Amino acid sequence: MTSPRPADFREAAPGPGWMVMPLPALILDAKGRVAAMNDSAEIWLNVSRNSTIGKALEGESMGKRVRIHPSLRALIGRVLRGDEALYHADVLFEIGDRAGGHQDRRAAVHAAPAGEAGGAVMLLLVPLDDHGMQYQNRAVRTAARSAIGMSEMLAHEIKNPLAGIRGAAQIMGMNASAEDREMAEMIVSETRRIAALLEQVERFGDTSPPELRPVNIHDVLEKVRRSAQVGFGRRVQIVADYDPSLPPALADPDQLTQVCLNLVKNAAEALKGTELPVIRLHSHYDHILRLPPDEADPTGRPLPLQIAIEDNGPGLPLAIADQIFEPFVSGRENGTGLGLALVSKIITDHGALIRVDSRPGRTVFRISLPKA
Repeated sequence: MTSPRPADFREAAPGPGWMVMPLPALILDAKGRVAAMNDSAEIWLNVSRNSTIGKALEGESMGKRVRIHPSLRALIGRVLRGDEALYHADVLFEIGDRAGGHQDRRAAVHAAPAGEAGGAVMLLLVPLDDHGMQYQNRAVRTAARSAIGMSEMLAHEIKNPLAGIRGAAQIMGMNASAEDREMAEMIVSETRRIAALLEQVERFGDTSPPELRPVNIHDVLEKVRRSAQVGFGRRVQIVADYDPSLPPALADPDQLTQVCLNLVKNAAEALKGTELPVIRLHSHYDHILRLPPDEADPTGRPLPLQIAIEDNGPGLPLAIADQIFEPFVSGRENGTGLGLALVSKIITDHGALIRVDSRPGRTVFRISLPKA
């Protein structure tokens, strides 16, 4: 039976593909009322579409069936005010049943403008396993352990002979013919490239913990910006957009610099061929975002300090977008696939969070850090 709907309410019509989306999705109007929900949301939330449409998702009438912690009202309000997509890493949904009991389910919640007249927000729920958002971090750590063993072998068995090969090629090239000199230069170039790869693998295999202390993230970003502008990013417009009121972060300054420098360098390389290349460095405070609860922190560790590194390049290749932080996955022809894996490892070791949002014309890497 369909519940009576308010006179000022208008049901949304998202389109034919809406109902077959594999993830739970809802559209809320400007007052937080459910204007549309797909079949997956109906099943996952254990509510009927007919009895839910027109009701406030976090209103009193829905409270017996669905309770949400933390509340999504602030997140939805920010989307409505700022017209931009936002994300909450771990939300608890208490799903009620007709017998009066309830079942706890967790999901990452993506909120974005729905494009409806008068303002509307689409919520996409990504169900989490029992360990929540830590699944990806565990996968990275497992891959890291494999790469660590390989790196130790490579460094020991290859680096010293490689230096000898490079030196011999340089000597041979001094008195060689033009054709042989070109060949010697190619050998030197390739040995340098392999040596650089080995150094990157060694850094990835470093298991020493970060030296955490209060860090001004704007000092880090400015150091990275200046380095980029006189080097690899000199043909790119780099825009600084900082919130000067941010408190210090708890981080290792050298490692955080390495992370940001890597991301900005990747962005600059992705912008090759873009007519008006722009990289934007942005910081802001978000009191909502936190890690999932665990034994060490039953409420979830807050990660309020946000860094965003955005470019207007072509976006990540769809084939690797979901594995971009895994070792040896690269979107560049000659990429090692270790840069972003190292970035993810460093951020994970900080007890922090990194994620990426990419589409043609806009790629954003977001880092969330704890306060000092």
